[in-house]
Amino acid sequence: MTLRNAGMLAVMIPLLFLSGCFATVFKGRNSSVEMTSVPDGATVYVDGAMVGQTPIKARLKSSTSHTIEFKKDGYKPVTKQISSGIGPGWVILDVAFGLVPVVVDAATGSWYSLDDDHVKAVLEKQ
Repeated sequence: MTLRNAGMLAVMIPLLFLSGCFATVFKGRNSSVEMTSVPDGATVYVDGAMVGQTPIKARLKSSTSHTIEFKKDGYKPVTKQISSGIGPGWVILDVAFGLVPVVVDAATGSWYSLDDDHVKAVLEKQ
């Protein structure tokens, strides 16, 4: 192997690995979800854990579905669901670039997306 060929390999191999994994690089494992309520100031629980009061933005794991509950004194609680699913665009893009991007994005869960990026609850008085 010549020095020139070794240099080309040193450049090409990292490019091969960096050319894919599109969902991991561009989207990541989490999605930003905005949560609002009418009236404002409802306490928000995601999967049973309090995350704050509305209006609020939270980063939620994309590979799982989530239960979001809005509670405020004097109002009936409201529960909403956000579902998780595989984004076919990421899969097609990864497959087009080979095995490495497929393995990385599948292993990290970056292929997944949440079906909603804004959840709004209208609370009714008790």
